[in-house]
Formats: sequence, structure tokens, C-alpha cells
Amino acid sequence: MIVRFGFVAMSMLLENASPSRTMTYRNFSRLPDREAAVRRLERLGEENLHNTLRVLRHAAAHDIKVYRLSSKLIPLATHEALADWDPVPALAASFARVGEFVRRHGIRASFHPDHFCVLNTPRPEVLEKSVEDLEMHIRMLEALGLDEAYKCNIHVGGAYGDKPASGERFLRQFAAIDERYRHRITLENDDKTFTAAETLQIAEAAGVPMVLDIHHHAVNSDGLAMTQLTQKLWPRIAATWAVERERALAAGLGGGADALQTLLAPKVHASSPKSAKDPRSHADGVETGPLLAFLSGIAGSVPRVDVMLEAKQKDAALMQLMDELRSIADDNGQLRFIDDATVEING
Repeated sequence: MIVRFGFVAMSMLLENASPSRTMTYRNFSRLPDREAAVRRLERLGEENLHNTLRVLRHAAAHDIKVYRLSSKLIPLATHEALADWDPVPALAASFARVGEFVRRHGIRASFHPDHFCVLNTPRPEVLEKSVEDLEMHIRMLEALGLDEAYKCNIHVGGAYGDKPASGERFLRQFAAIDERYRHRITLENDDKTFTAAETLQIAEAAGVPMVLDIHHHAVNSDGLAMTQLTQKLWPRIAATWAVERERALAAGLGGGADALQTLLAPKVHASSPKSAKDPRSHADGVETGPLLAFLSGIAGSVPRVDVMLEAKQKDAALMQLMDELRSIADDNGQLRFIDDATVEING
């Protein structure tokens, strides 16, 4: 099984390369010339996209081909007071440069809208804002020139006092949004509410792939041991990606069957608890043992899997993990390095 590793948005190893520089609405509203203030937002957006390209070049130089784009590329992009502003056309050239690099280097890029993007909310106004946020993420993917093989990952949402009803409401409200949104979505289990088993059931019913977060499962398992997850749930999780590959191939997405095997391989999120007292928060790095145990447990079940590291130290944590895996590979015939961010694990 081929395993690629990636990281989220920020680089800890590059200086002055934040892709998430922003401006508060309070500061925006204090600027006396609104047109000049809007131009300032657009310049920040251009800077964020320029830094995204810098981070991507850095990633490609280290063979890293799994990357989560920052959701904060465009400051105040969905603020209600700026509803008359459309930032995407103004940033079209910058988006195009980033997207061309992503495609040319075969990078699996994705977004993860913030926690307030909840499609199972019982409040119509919150649902409307969530769809607006999703719309902006999809418009950014489209501006990058990335088709529906490139995804936005979200959680099911809150329980709102009745988790079964909230799951059903997700399915109902998800089915009601435009298919342009539905075909961009992956669903991830969360650390407090919807378990891996519950999220999988909803993903299967919605017809979308599921991203398995193994840290979230560890703190919100509902008694399902990791070995049970790999034996009972993992084959079904992997099948959600197989269904999506078939749909994408039929739709002519992603550059063909071989490319889709890579772009739509099952994806896993990995992180480690910050401490025993704070098990839900993410640590700076990722513990090698539990991650390798999970990957060894699913080796042979699929040809490929991508692992997104959600460690606080971002790319530095990935490099540290690779160093630790190299020390293991020297004495372990099950683990072989393919490049600086890709390994092969034999079951």
C-alpha cells in the first residue's frame, strides 16, 4: 500500500510565508476610503495566494503532494457588509498561477471550511451562511481550475439535542443544495458528536466519500476499538472513495482513471493528543507508533491512502515523522521509502 503524507496550509519552515493574512472588519471599516479599503483586501488576497505558491513549491521540493489550502485566502470574503464585493475575478490571475502549479505537480489540494459551516443546522439563517461559505470555497477551487475531483471536507455538524434527528436533517438539507456543492464534499468524523460509524452511515446515504480522522476516533469512538474500526468500518470507508472514483471517471474528471486512483485515494487525518489532560487538542507532532499501527492494520486493503497530518508544527512535524519512519524502515522490511514524503507499507 502506497502512503503519501501531507500537511495543512502553513509552513513552519519558511519565513514570512503565511497564506492567511487577514484584516478585521473593524479595521476595514475604519479606513476612510471604502474603495481603497477593498483594494487593500485584494492585495492581501494576492499576497496570500503568492505565499500559497511559495508553500507549494517548498512542498513539491520535498515530494509532498497532499496539501490543504487555507480557507482564509481572501480576507472578509463572505462578510455580510461586503456582499457587493466579488473578490474572485480580481484575483483570477493569482488563483490561476497556483492552480497551474497544483495540476502540473500532481498535488492533491483540498479545503476544510471552518467549523461554522454546518449543513445540519436547524436554523435557516445559519444554513444560508453555511451555503454561502461553501460557495466561496467552491468558487476558489473553480478559480484554481480544479475540477470536482478536488474536495471540500466538512463535519456533519451538531447534535442539537437529538443526534439521530440531526443526522437525518443533514441528509435532507444536503440533498436540497445544488449538486455543484454536493459533488465537492467529503465528510469527516468529529471529536465530540458524530462518531466514525455514524459519519460513515451518513456519508453512504449521502453518496459522498468519508475522511477518517483517527485522532477523533480515539477520543470519540463509542467503544469501537481501533482494530474493530480497521476490520469492520475501514472496508466500507474505502468503498465510499471507490464509488466516487467511478462517478468522477464517468464524468470525465481528474485526468482519467490512473490520475483518479491518486486524486481520490482514501484520505485519513492523523494527529496526536496534546496531553492526557487535553486529549482532543493537537500536539506539535505526530506519534509514530499509533499511526504506523493503524496503517499496518489497513495495509493490503487498498492500493493507496493519503494521510493529512494535523499537527501544530505543520510541515516541520511531517519532516520529523519522515525521519522517524526512516529509522524504522532501516530495520523493518514492511516499510519502504519511495520518496521523501511517500512510503510503501506491506501487510
